[in-house]
Amino acid sequence: MSNDQLLIVALLGVTIVLFLWGRWRHDIVALGALLTSVFVGLVPAQQAFSSFSHPAVVTVASVLVLGYGLFRSGAVDIVAKHILPSSAGPTLNITILIFLAATLSGFMNNVGALALLMPIAIQLAAKTICHPDKC
Repeated sequence: MSNDQLLIVALLGVTIVLFLWGRWRHDIVALGALLTSVFVGLVPAQQAFSSFSHPAVVTVASVLVLGYGLFRSGAVDIVAKHILPSSAGPTLNITILIFLAATLSGFMNNVGALALLMPIAIQLAAKTICHPDKC
């Protein structure tokens, strides 16, 4: 392996460890990995931020903002109360979420469907034994 390949593998390994460690926010770790790759010469500085204009990156960022807004507004609580029965077990709740995701994906972007259902799934997991931060 060349020196650049070794640096990439090492940087990727450190980044994954930092993601798993969870001490720092994921966006800070990712930005640090990008800046480190520019600093050591793996990525030219002129191209470091060129991918941020790609539609997929913009879509994912928008989905994260939309999901957080839905969660903070209380819309997730309203939807979860009407769609997911409180006495249902995890198997029924997962089945309902899968059906909703499949239905929404038929009419909209898959990432958009994910944005709408992710806060509901996180809230549902938090109310059950398997909290999303721990499982």
